[in-house]
Amino acid sequence: MSKEKILVFIPVYNCEKQIPRVLEQLNGEIKNYISEIIVVNNISTDNTAAVVENYLKQHPDMPCSVLTNDKNYNLGGSHKVAFGYAVKNGFDYVIVLHGDDQGRISDFLPLIKSGEYRNYDCCLGARFMKGSKLEGYSKIRIWGNYVFNAIFSLTVHKSIKDLGSGLNMYKSELLKDGYYIKYPDTLYFNDFMIMASVYYKHKMLFYPISWREEDQVSNNKLISFSLSLLKLVFAYTFNRKKLLSSDMRTDKISDYTYKITYSNINREV
Repeated sequence: MSKEKILVFIPVYNCEKQIPRVLEQLNGEIKNYISEIIVVNNISTDNTAAVVENYLKQHPDMPCSVLTNDKNYNLGGSHKVAFGYAVKNGFDYVIVLHGDDQGRISDFLPLIKSGEYRNYDCCLGARFMKGSKLEGYSKIRIWGNYVFNAIFSLTVHKSIKDLGSGLNMYKSELLKDGYYIKYPDTLYFNDFMIMASVYYKHKMLFYPISWREEDQVSNNKLISFSLSLLKLVFAYTFNRKKLLSSDMRTDKISDYTYKITYSNINREV
């Protein structure tokens, strides 16, 4: 079997402290399995862009480009930029690795080395299942996640181990029809992706990963986020088809455009 083209997508917003550590992860054994890396900068207001560029200048052999969104598309919008890039450039798979250094891409190594990922449409990193490891996570947040995982599992009639860890792998063939474009550009994007995968009967695998909180700054307001998740559960319960086919975005963006502001790759894209 020929080697698949695997793209690693790193969404960043104000991650100047963490992003060098994330890029350093890609210099390990995982490097043998990665075809290309894109750092999607969502208009960071700190020195994230300069830090990434400086790192890439010091590592010219890293096949990485910086894509800067033309607008602040939020986390979900950055996913749409990356998914479109993966499809346009003929990648077979895309791995999402958040730029805040909470997840470790090396956790996916056994999955990739064994070739098990080929049996699934999406492999989703799970922080709250047997074999996972948590560091610096408060007990109230751990139990809150268990509760919402259970609620979502009952709602979609499938065991959901994590609603969004930030370390996931998708088959690009799955993304070609752009079914995800109308999903929210906010933090809820991943929840919609999970519900859609269940609804469209995608082959899903939840995979245990390690996760840590150190110097990261969460953009998630716990109470408001929890209430919004409950509303989402009710909407899915009463009319899942309508929910997943409606345009759930506040800003109806026609094209998620970006500029390649730095690249170690000598080719046109």
